[in-house]
This record gives sequence, structure tokens and C-alpha cells, in this order.
Amino acid sequence: MSGGPVTDAPKFTQLPDLAVRSLGGSVVWANDESFAEKENLIRPLPPGFSPATFGHKGQVYDGWETRRRREPGCDEAIVRLGVPGVIHGVVVDTAFFTGNYPPEISLEAAAVAGYPSPEALRDEAKWEPLVLRTAVTGDSANMFPVSDERRFTHVKLTLIPDGGVARLRVHGYGVPDPEFLAAGPVDVAALENGGHVTGCSNWFYSSPHNLLMPGYARVMGDGWETSRRRFSPGEWESSNDWVEVHLAAEAALRVVELDTTCFLHNAPGAASVRGRVGDEWVELLPRTALQPDTRHRFRVEAAGVTDLRLDIYPDGGLSRLRAWGTLTPAGLAALTEPR
Repeated sequence: MSGGPVTDAPKFTQLPDLAVRSLGGSVVWANDESFAEKENLIRPLPPGFSPATFGHKGQVYDGWETRRRREPGCDEAIVRLGVPGVIHGVVVDTAFFTGNYPPEISLEAAAVAGYPSPEALRDEAKWEPLVLRTAVTGDSANMFPVSDERRFTHVKLTLIPDGGVARLRVHGYGVPDPEFLAAGPVDVAALENGGHVTGCSNWFYSSPHNLLMPGYARVMGDGWETSRRRFSPGEWESSNDWVEVHLAAEAALRVVELDTTCFLHNAPGAASVRGRVGDEWVELLPRTALQPDTRHRFRVEAAGVTDLRLDIYPDGGLSRLRAWGTLTPAGLAALTEPR
């Protein structure tokens, strides 16, 4: 639970945003959205602002904005996380809301099964406090660390009493549902299945978490791209960028996909993949030449893999990393153990 915002960007902001629309998040209910739509809360792009853009409801805001209250109460919005998981921190971003931001906010979370209606979520879900009632500032990214190891599926943002918020970011790790992972071969590296990045040499242009996002990249910014490496004579073959990924659970891998879609002149020249089996790293894909703007699929055979290391030579960008396989009995057992 959190008691107040922090001023410097904390480490949790480097984790994936579990609520973002591009991961399948949805704002399923709000009691009011008179001035600006609730769906803006989870847009993937940073909030924007165009002065003197007036609609029939007033200045158009890239966020969620409620009416001015003339009676006691608060305004609320419920967000279904695109990827249920453990929340490590939230950002309540009031960018461009200067005279109309909420003086205070709070945030709660719930874990529910299935697909309940908005009314059932509002009236029947058991909501747990994650961020206690606290003051926020306008035109700012108000950051709140969270320390709760439980898995949640929904969050509820409360504005006290009213106002506008541009974005709500819910940073954490995905926690998969074993029922679906046990159903057959899945991408055990995917964020939505519980995979997450544990290490990366460089993410100058964009985050390595993008490698594990669902769907296909539409632009270069949807992938992972490093800065350009500069070499002294003789260093070309010995210096490269890399990323490490912890899989959803221990698995037997059958296919690895390295996708350079949208990377035309900055794709890596080559890549290799290793898998962690116990305390050893084993080769899954030897150093192999890559083509730009191409989905590369490779057959692999490895059991008991818990982590992957992707090395790119020497630098550049990829849009997606996929690892298709089935959970081992040990992997499935680890997921079904009580948290």
C-alpha cells in the first residue's frame, strides 16, 4: 500500500503498464465523463494538448474529466487490466490539467474471476486499498509505489471530489491463469502469459518490454531499439546488445520467433538465443543472420527452460520475441502453488 507520491521516477516505472489499451486494458465504467471520455485514461501514447480546441462541451482534453460537483461525493472509474498481475506502482498523470485536476485521489484493486458486468464490479467486487487518499498536483506525473504481492484483475481510480486525469499507468508483472497455459502450446515469453524482461544492455530508443507485447508492431516505436554502438578496431565481433526474459514458467520450447518488422535500416545483422536450464545456459539458436522487416521463425528443441537470452549483433532493433512451447509438469505445479 502507498501513502504518498514520489518525485523522481522510481524503478517501477520501467515495468510494463498492465492497464494500457495495447495490452487489452479497458475502462469498463465511470460514474461521470461529462467533459472528456474515460477511455483516454489508458491510451498508450503520452497525453497531448492543443490550445483553443473547443468542442460543444468546452476545451477538448486528452484525458478523463468529470463535471464540477455541486453536491457531496466523488467520481470513480474502473479499469480492467489487460494483463492481470502484481502491481508495483501506479502513475496518476494530470498532464495539462492545471485548474481542473482533482485535489486528491485514491486507488483500489480487486481480483475477480470471469467477465463480470460493470454493475457487478461496482457493487459486488471486494476492493482492496492500494493508494490511500492523498493529494496530487496538476500538470504532473504523480507516482505512487505499491507493495502488495496479490494478483489483481481490476483497479478503481477515485477523484476526490472531481476533476481531470490524463493517464492512469498501472506498472507491474503479469501473473498468468494456469488453466489457459495448461491448455496447449503457448507463447511463454508473452507479457500476457507472465513473461517479463529481467535484464537489458540498452533501451535508448524504446523499451525491451515491447518485445513481449501482443500483436504485430505497426511502427518502429512499437519494438525495442538500442542506440548505435561505436567500435574501436577489433571490437566489432566482441561487443553486442542483449536482453534477458523470464518465461511464464518452466517450459519445453519448440519454436522461437525473432521479428524485425518495421526495422528497415536498423535491424540487427544477426542474433542468437540461449535458454536457461537449471544453472546452465544452453544454445537454442546459434548466431544467425537476420533480414530487415521480416518475421523469422526457428525450430528449437529444449526442455526445462525458464529464461531466454537474446543477443543481437551488434545493435539495432526488433519488434517481437516469441517463444512457443508447453509447460513442464514442474512449471505448471509452480504456477498452481498458493501465492
